[in-house]
Amino acid sequence: RAALDRAAVLLRVKREVNRLDNVWGVGGGQRPVKHLVKEMNLLLREYLLSGEVSEAEHCLRELEVPHFHHELVYEAVVMVLEGSREESVAMMVTLLKVLWETGLVTLDQMNRGFQRVYEELGDISLDVPLAQGLLERLVELCFDRGIITQALWEACPGR
Repeated sequence: RAALDRAAVLLRVKREVNRLDNVWGVGGGQRPVKHLVKEMNLLLREYLLSGEVSEAEHCLRELEVPHFHHELVYEAVVMVLEGSREESVAMMVTLLKVLWETGLVTLDQMNRGFQRVYEELGDISLDVPLAQGLLERLVELCFDRGIITQALWEACPGR
């Protein structure tokens, strides 16, 4: 009985500490990478449903991980490729443009996000056969809107 009581106290304390972390806020860099990736995917899905750029921007700022914004770029591009919807392409281009203009996503982060997709395109194409064409369309739109550099545009697989 004493062991069960002690275990119950320890379990309750752990939950309360996690709750305190949420209330007082653990710094973004303190959170596990899997949690951050999950939050970014949720942010992007919510954006695709609502279309509210300002809310997506606010949520990204709240994550407090400016050094990890390349992951958002990567996840956004992969989500477009896996979604295969034309309106998703236009919406993600709009979001990336706003994040680029506000400085939330830097040139290096934009490059790193797209480069990771370029490197993994073979694997992505196994699941999504049309990924190559969608990526070329997305890269073309991003280049036309001034989001990516000419070097990154030229580095797109299939060019």
